[in-house]
Amino acid sequence: MNSIFTSAGFPLQDLVVGASIYLPPLFKVVFIGFFVWLMIHRLLRDWIYAGDIWHPLLLDLSLFALSLCFALLLLLLVG
Repeated sequence: MNSIFTSAGFPLQDLVVGASIYLPPLFKVVFIGFFVWLMIHRLLRDWIYAGDIWHPLLLDLSLFALSLCFALLLLLLVG
């Protein structure tokens, strides 16, 4: 019985899709940094948008950059 889902005869027949996914370190930093930023943003959201800050979006962007730096430091120390 022949199946259309077999990979016999293909040059990459040993490749199993989804068996191993390579995530570059930069992606890991952005992924971790984004969730760190979400927590910080959630805690400081009322203060940021209350009018005390001259440019809330710049502060938000700088918090995101600091979160990325923290995530990179975290990956360097743990890994």
